[in-house]
Amino acid sequence: MSTRETAAAACLEAIDGAFFRALAEPARVAILRTLILQGRCDVGTVASHAPHDRSVTTRHLRVLEAAGLVRSTREGRHTFYELDGAGALAQLEGLVAMFKALAPACCPPQPEARRKLTLRNVR
Repeated sequence: MSTRETAAAACLEAIDGAFFRALAEPARVAILRTLILQGRCDVGTVASHAPHDRSVTTRHLRVLEAAGLVRSTREGRHTFYELDGAGALAQLEGLVAMFKALAPACCPPQPEARRKLTLRNVR
């Protein structure tokens, strides 16, 4: 497999990964919005802001947690969810680093952009 094919496969795998899949569902984005506005909430509170059943909300929260966007803590019979800022930031930083490393192999700059980069380096 060529370097370009390897880079393309890695890009596509990242784009189709858990992080982006979690954000691709409008219901999960709405749940994130609730957690941003309300802060730490139990499942019932999150579900009260959603148009679907509590069980569906729980399933969406688990997907968000698996993607590193939220974290949960169990207190007695209740599970509380909150944004995992450090986890989400680490995910984003990892994706940015990967794309920066892969860009030269799969997405070389256009000739005009290359010329501008060369002119900047001369100055």
